Amino acid sequence: MGLLLVTYGIAHDRRRARLHTLLSEFGVQVQESVFECELDETSARTLRRRLRALARREDNNRLYLLCATCLGQVIDAKGKAVRENPAFYAT
Repeated sequence: MGLLLVTYGIAHDRRRARLHTLLSEFGVQVQESVFECELDETSARTLRRRLRALARREDNNRLYLLCATCLGQVIDAKGKAVRENPAFYAT
């Protein structure tokens, strides 16, 4: 599958805490509401199913699949390549 970038915006504290706990099982938190999840197909399906079960209409949850080429182009605001964990980003 590759790297799945998950972002979320949830106003309800309890549901946001549940989602944070769920995402911690699948990936690494890189920003307050952003997780990077290196997943195979089965794990990705499981995560999407569990996310749907938690989601409410007013929530703003997004999943972005990043290909190996895209990963090589991840930079910070200063233009520096982001390689915090080279093994994690290996292609």
